[in-house]
Amino acid sequence: MPAVDFNDIIQTIAIYALPVLFSITVHEAAHGYVARYFGDGTASFLGRVTLNPLKHIDPVGTIIMPLVLYVVTSGAFIFGYAKPVPVNFGQLRNPKRDMIWVALAGPVSNLLMALGWGILLYLLVAAGVDERFFIDMCRGGILVNVVMFVFNLFPLPPLDGGRVLVGLLPARQAIAVSRIEPWGFFIVMALIVAGVISNLWMRPLMQLTFAFLDAVLTPLKLLLS
Repeated sequence: MPAVDFNDIIQTIAIYALPVLFSITVHEAAHGYVARYFGDGTASFLGRVTLNPLKHIDPVGTIIMPLVLYVVTSGAFIFGYAKPVPVNFGQLRNPKRDMIWVALAGPVSNLLMALGWGILLYLLVAAGVDERFFIDMCRGGILVNVVMFVFNLFPLPPLDGGRVLVGLLPARQAIAVSRIEPWGFFIVMALIVAGVISNLWMRPLMQLTFAFLDAVLTPLKLLLS
């Protein structure tokens, strides 16, 4: 097992803690908010349409698992998850159509947060702030949210991309794909370990997302330079 540098671990946790909390909290709350907008108040009734991170943190998936994986692999592999927001798709006004918007709400919120961290980064640099901690936190916020945006769009239930796929497919094919969901988590984990998701999905789409963010932020960069 690689040597563990606890100082590096503590520094990394300090930099990424706030971006990670924001990313998972807004992601889950966005699902609940859009579900409520389209007629399902389940998440709202359970207090999950909130920016309180304690409502969305899963002790094992959000804290213990990522920390253990980070230590064991020296940061080479990290995986975690939050408490999924409960959505009763049958309560939506148009279940097949509206589930697409509910599913997209989370990843889109991550894309917007990545953009927000990018704006903050340019504003700090323009203001002459050269404190590495804050600069690294902004960069970490961009990275975390781009990862969440791309990963959650992978088209396999129970990931958001799988729900979008089910909503887009004709009824017969949608039912077939939805039946994968009970085993979807294990399939996703196997694809991650095999490197399929990282090589064929994450890297190409992350590059495209970073290019998109750079294009959107370029006018601000030029304005502040």
